[in-house]
Amino acid sequence: MPIHPRPDQIAELTRNLQLPLPPAQQSHLLVIAETLARAYTEIRTRHLQIVMSGTEAEITALLQARLLTLLEEDVFWGQLVLSVSRGSESISFDGSHLEKRPDIALALSNRDRFPLLVEAKIVDHTRGKTIRLYADNGIQRFVSGDYAWGRREGMMIAYVRDESTIMGTLTPFLADDLNKPSSLYSVQALPTAVAGTSLQVSISNHQRPFTYPQRQQPQHLPGIISVWHLWV
Repeated sequence: MPIHPRPDQIAELTRNLQLPLPPAQQSHLLVIAETLARAYTEIRTRHLQIVMSGTEAEITALLQARLLTLLEEDVFWGQLVLSVSRGSESISFDGSHLEKRPDIALALSNRDRFPLLVEAKIVDHTRGKTIRLYADNGIQRFVSGDYAWGRREGMMIAYVRDESTIMGTLTPFLADDLNKPSSLYSVQALPTAVAGTSLQVSISNHQRPFTYPQRQQPQHLPGIISVWHLWV
């Protein structure tokens, strides 16, 4: 498919919307992170071999299946999230790409047109699943406008198979990028741990360099995106 902007596609998708959308409540995002972690723990208990040695797609498929079941089992989760899809097609900020496929899309109950996107990555430096791949194939997709361009937040989940931690691995990596003359990941704030949970979950902030097509100042600016990092 030819790569070129498709303003008509964006105009139809965003009709009558003020972008970016208002920020989601942090308490709701924390519930989502906690439910993702709970679902991961449960599939790890039941399918240990796949979780410890399977592919990213295999783990994420199990995770999606468990999250779908929780829609029926957990009343609050079912009220917060309408559906859980895996690899569903989404459109980039200017319509150049119509078939972007984030790992998990959570349609929230406020019924907006932009689901909360969750990108999953294995972190295992001994097997080449490095923090750079996590950033290049994860964080960068939120920064560039491939993912979550209408929202103010996105989420990543790391399936950690080595000794990596957010504080010991991700934070120094982003700090090094922040200190470069030209930041690859447009870091505005390094990961900060989310209070009120025992999970390894932090939020980093990133400026987004693109602009919304056919929008007037200042509405054409997407502003900063907050990327939630859940490492399990």
